[in-house]
Amino acid sequence: MPTHEITAASAGTWTLGDMTVNRIGFGAMRLTGGAAFDSGGTPSDRDRVIGVLRRAVELGVNHIDTAAFYFSRLRSANELINRALAPYPDDLVIATKVGPGRDPSGDWLPLARPDQLRGQVEENLRQLGRDHLDVVNLRQHGLDSIAEHFGALAELRDAGLIRHLGISNVRPQHLAQAQAIAPVVCVQNAYGIDKRLSDKTLRTCGEQGIAFVPFYSIAGDGRDAGGVADNEAVLAIARAHGATPAQVRIAWTLARGPHVLAIPGTGNPDHLVENVAAGALRLSADELASLD
Repeated sequence: MPTHEITAASAGTWTLGDMTVNRIGFGAMRLTGGAAFDSGGTPSDRDRVIGVLRRAVELGVNHIDTAAFYFSRLRSANELINRALAPYPDDLVIATKVGPGRDPSGDWLPLARPDQLRGQVEENLRQLGRDHLDVVNLRQHGLDSIAEHFGALAELRDAGLIRHLGISNVRPQHLAQAQAIAPVVCVQNAYGIDKRLSDKTLRTCGEQGIAFVPFYSIAGDGRDAGGVADNEAVLAIARAHGATPAQVRIAWTLARGPHVLAIPGTGNPDHLVENVAAGALRLSADELASLD
């Protein structure tokens, strides 16, 4: 599909609390050159990915997803964002996440205790060069209740360090637990054509006006190897539209509801333009049915 003159506004907008963002955003996870949760990998070209970030903003991207634990041997996603975009545009929303942590060598630490979350928030503030964070998602793993952790973040919001709160990698009951403490503006879960376990949470978010932000929606189950997970239905639709499989997957994601935000990430400037252009790709009811 043609990509010239297509900006992130082509997919429409949604709100994160009192902030309006284009539904096509940008995920910073792969900027460092490592895989999703890997301190190895080939270091990214620093100037190239800084150029990608600046080009993303030029194309209308005003929602960037990142985390302090997105780093590889020589690169930090937050540092790259700071270098590329500070002083930040007034309409740019940077969402980060806390909970997981890594030591300086890249080894994973146990999930942070509630009393350790302030340190993680402050680490993101330092790396990004900000005095507050627009959105902080609590990314949980293995918790039956997130109330104590989310309550700790709510206190930091009341203290002015955080503007809005979200949750990540959660089950349906976690959303209710969080909402009993403070407003939730977004939910981030793994979700895509091949990974549909969060259908119920997606619908609940739509009913309540909460943004649903899927991750791994392009890479699918092959996320650790990078690239795009293809199947024949995706490939057929891509051929029909003169589009890439990644663009079809992004378009399918956006078609799940007006509250769904896409955050495809890349360190490749050509792929960035293609990903943003996917916001203008409209799939027919028959095409959507074939993907379902």
